[in-house]
Amino acid sequence: MLAAQRSKLKILIADDHALFAEGLAKLLERDFEVIAIVNDGEHLIQAARQHHPDLVLLDVSMPGLTGVEAARKLLEVVPDCKLICVTMHSNPEFVREAFRAGASGYVLKRSAGAELAEAIRQVMNGNAYVSPLLTKDVLSILLQPKTPVLTARQREILRFVAQGLSAKEIASRLNISVKTAHFHKTSIMEKLKLHTTAELTRYALEHGIAS
Repeated sequence: MLAAQRSKLKILIADDHALFAEGLAKLLERDFEVIAIVNDGEHLIQAARQHHPDLVLLDVSMPGLTGVEAARKLLEVVPDCKLICVTMHSNPEFVREAFRAGASGYVLKRSAGAELAEAIRQVMNGNAYVSPLLTKDVLSILLQPKTPVLTARQREILRFVAQGLSAKEIASRLNISVKTAHFHKTSIMEKLKLHTTAELTRYALEHGIAS
């Protein structure tokens, strides 16, 4: 009965490393239905709209939309879908951001072969799963006071800042004035209590916002 239920589970894989994504699909195809493999956040959202997956396996860092940002948008499209991050990033801050974005599991790529089936079982049963290698560090970081929550536009601006874009370039990308771009950057610095572009960039990297 369990095998029959598992075979019906529709899984969508999002990872910009094609060989890893294909290997993941091979690992899962005996027990699950892998409905699509995509290589960035935008295509993930499109595929989710088309296929309505039960579970998405996504990397934290992908071109364009990061995995964390894609997770937020994904759950607007398919709110009942479960998310597991499968990534090389072991920084506990990435784990915290992933769970805040709606993920239920976090698996390191180096142990995916051994852990993924159990992670899927736990998540689909309504539990959370984190790679055992991360558990101690994750618990310590999750117990720390929450950092301020940025709006979607502020996260977008911060991502561009971390990519090294000037206020003029950001304004052009977003079709806003340079003054508005400066305003957003200043608001982000005040909210995060940061004072330099370097500090903003470091924050973006640590929180999975920079692509």
